[in-house]
Amino acid sequence: MRMERLKSVFTKDSCQKYYNLTRILGKGSFATVKLAVRKSDGTKWAVKVIEKMALSQEDEEALKNEVQILGAMNHPNIVRLNQVFDCQNCLYMVMELCTGGELFDRIVMKDHYTENEARDCIIQMTKAIMYCHQNGIVHRDLKPENLLYSDFDEGTAVLKLADFGLAKLCTENTMLNTACGTPGYVAPEILEGRPYGKEVDMWSVGVIAYILLCGFPPFYDENNSAMFKAIKLGKYDFPSPFWDDVDCEAKDMIGCLLVTDAAKRYSAEQLLQHPWVAQGHTEAGEHNLNHFKNAMKAYNARRKFKATIMTVQLMGTLGRAMKTSTVEKAAAAEGDDSRWCTPRLPKNGWVYQVGT
Repeated sequence: MRMERLKSVFTKDSCQKYYNLTRILGKGSFATVKLAVRKSDGTKWAVKVIEKMALSQEDEEALKNEVQILGAMNHPNIVRLNQVFDCQNCLYMVMELCTGGELFDRIVMKDHYTENEARDCIIQMTKAIMYCHQNGIVHRDLKPENLLYSDFDEGTAVLKLADFGLAKLCTENTMLNTACGTPGYVAPEILEGRPYGKEVDMWSVGVIAYILLCGFPPFYDENNSAMFKAIKLGKYDFPSPFWDDVDCEAKDMIGCLLVTDAAKRYSAEQLLQHPWVAQGHTEAGEHNLNHFKNAMKAYNARRKFKATIMTVQLMGTLGRAMKTSTVEKAAAAEGDDSRWCTPRLPKNGWVYQVGT
């Protein structure tokens, strides 16, 4: 990690001295995200204003972890933490502003969607994860909601990884134990309560890559127990007609990622060298994925609907799905913020994007 960059983002100065804070983009239990304009050049940023007095010790440790990780990162496919103003009552995190929307929302707007476009998304996502892993960071909550576009320009928009609230430093000689993630994207070793490492992120890459090619997830069930069972077994298929037009090499790539044995799962470096990924744009890859759009629209709508419903079902389901001896914590809230770790601020309070 580049610790010199981490040190450079911190200041005890006043945020308002350098930025005009304008409209509210989102709110949470102890933070507000505001649109900010930098006085020196008029550029726009997202500023997360965190009330220190509202933080529990646990919240404070989680926030410190997120700031330390994001502050040391500098990659074009990762949302940038530009500055942190540590004032008496509040902490101001000046974040890169992403105005292009979430990955899946952007895709469902398209009239024409191809394998080549899916490949581009997978490559950018993988480069972000590779950078994290090369710096000893496991993201642990890779999902479409955390993949944002920089802007709406079709030619220049960059896909960026956001929300490092569950990210953790994990060296080659250490393993993690905390049960966390999002149902549907979580790796089998986490569900089984086994110690895990950076390989869990590559499982999530596999799930997202699968969806990007057909429009729906490889593991889905309204009953979480049934879904977790399928994940632990690595039980999925490539149903017709949705996969009929997809390159066989793309299916092979999915098979290299959705491997229940973490030791055999592709790393980010290996994925970028896979024949389907490495070949770049092809003429065959320009054909429209005919069955994708309706499937993706249905899945995205269902995903958005579930995100509005907060339940307490997950905790019991998770307890039954896991060997609980190694589980440190399990917080339950199925939906958009269903992450089994220290309870976090709802997503609309951490978001770094602007709705259209």
